[in-house]
Amino acid sequence: MCNQAVCLAAAELERNGIATVALVLLREVAERVRPPRALALPFRHGYPLDAPLDPPRQHAVLEAALRLLETSAAHGPLLVDYHPFADRGERA
Repeated sequence: MCNQAVCLAAAELERNGIATVALVLLREVAERVRPPRALALPFRHGYPLDAPLDPPRQHAVLEAALRLLETSAAHGPLLVDYHPFADRGERA
């Protein structure tokens, strides 16, 4: 799905009281559209949860996204860069 459409949909859902986190592959789009909460991912297009057939890495992305829900969007848009190996102490 288009990064811009996801960000716009997230903003509308938030205006209606539904908390969201947009997973974006194009950080510059999120900077321009400013969704309430977004996790900027460093992966190639088509792989927003990282490597196929690698559940631990995919779960790490989802956990990082869910952690953003702990932050209120009332303080303005939140855009966080995801670092794939930060949680596990590994290097890319």
